[in-house]
Amino acid sequence: MAIKLNKEESVFRNELLFTADAKAINIDYTMVNLYMLLRHDGIRPKQRNRAGENAFIEIEKLKNAFRVLEEEGSVTGYTEHSEAIEIWMRTNLVNMVFRGNLDKEKISSLRPIHLESYRVRNAQNTRDYFSADQVYLMLGQNPEVKDDLKQFLMEGWDKTTDTISNTKTLDVDSLGILHLIKKVRPGFLESASALNQIKPILKAQAELYCDDVRRLLVYKREIPRNVLIDYLKTITSFHLSLYIQKLIYLLPKIVETGSFDIKDDWSIVLDSTDDFESKISKIAIEDADKMYNSIYDYIKATFQINAVLKKENLDKNNSKNLDTTLNILKNPQNDFDLYFQVLWNNIQSSLDEEDKELLNSMVKYETTYFDKYIELLVKIRGPYQYKYHVQFIDNLSQKNNERGFIAQGRSKKHPRRFVLGTRLLEALVQIQVLHREDNDFITKSLSIEELTEKIRNRYGLIINGLSEPRFEDADLNTHLAFKENVEAFKQKLRQIGFYNDLSDAYILQKIRPRYELK
Repeated sequence: MAIKLNKEESVFRNELLFTADAKAINIDYTMVNLYMLLRHDGIRPKQRNRAGENAFIEIEKLKNAFRVLEEEGSVTGYTEHSEAIEIWMRTNLVNMVFRGNLDKEKISSLRPIHLESYRVRNAQNTRDYFSADQVYLMLGQNPEVKDDLKQFLMEGWDKTTDTISNTKTLDVDSLGILHLIKKVRPGFLESASALNQIKPILKAQAELYCDDVRRLLVYKREIPRNVLIDYLKTITSFHLSLYIQKLIYLLPKIVETGSFDIKDDWSIVLDSTDDFESKISKIAIEDADKMYNSIYDYIKATFQINAVLKKENLDKNNSKNLDTTLNILKNPQNDFDLYFQVLWNNIQSSLDEEDKELLNSMVKYETTYFDKYIELLVKIRGPYQYKYHVQFIDNLSQKNNERGFIAQGRSKKHPRRFVLGTRLLEALVQIQVLHREDNDFITKSLSIEELTEKIRNRYGLIINGLSEPRFEDADLNTHLAFKENVEAFKQKLRQIGFYNDLSDAYILQKIRPRYELK
């Protein structure tokens, strides 16, 4: 049976809920496009088309830029060390698609090291599927943090004169990028598209991201610039994943209650052991299954909101329209179903008798035309959206990566489970050891219990769940699983140099800050 839906009915993405398309994204491309949005105050400028041989930026063009810079006296030593500089450019300055495949590799963009990195990119190879828009909206919850981030990323460049300015705080990679953009200028055209009327619906989650960014920026004179930007990239990917997972969990409840004022009790158990056969892995797998199994409810809730927005001719560019939509869903008018009856009749009229019977069997448990219409959308478009949401969450969660918190084995015996990568843990610890005193931050040591409690309360990530209501009647195996998990967590902290239990005295067993701020 082939049921034809028009283009508008098939659209799932709704900027008012989550701006990104569920696709396989690369966090580097998200950051590059975020820099563009920060530079242009929430507007995506269109890249000017270039004709002829200059249409695509290749490594030879960047090498030529350095030759010109050497002739001008801006840099020295390129001619003598051209091979080493090419390796440096490939390794440190540019992102590439099909890296290592000499026949297919192409430059996608400069690495997201400086705010101006977006200016040298091949747009078709740097697609972020609007994930940068979501990060920009989250940063908008705290304009001061957004401006501080922008100023940090822009250091060393005078946007008024388009020239390199103070270089004392810059590393060699940032300087290399700034020299390149002086000579490779693709140009941009202003665009009318803007995000400034949209607010994140999970405001607390957006504010938490802003607070983490603010805390990382406290280290900007203590941590090497490239390390701090790596932390920012890790935390951004982490928070995007948290946001979509919480949205999957909370949006059906928001639609059901007709209000955004609902309790956020989302939490997951992390397996810190790096062992697919560990005792705690079973619980981490169950939590992952629960999240992935909730995706269909999220898809249905999104289609419900989209259908009402379309019915009421409400735009998807103003967050106020969401309140109206939720109120209509909660308290529909008497004639609410007539619109969807017309849509349903139009769909049925295009089918033969056999297909009509099949269609009716698909929605036989639905009583209203609205419910029948939504169920049909979920049946037709749901599998596609589910497939790509799984892929999308895998990418945001940096699956099987030390920056991430989802892992999956090669066999069906080892399905997805929530974990804790050491690079992610390192970034989280740098944030947790900061304590606010008046208007400043200082660093303080933490005990293991304090750290696990902070991570639980701040992000909903459970390492020791014995105090959780859901485990209050836990059996012996569960107690042993969490004990094993805490020991593995300590071992991870030792690996990244934050925890040294050199004494048997419990009071001396502390997580100590790597950088002292007083």
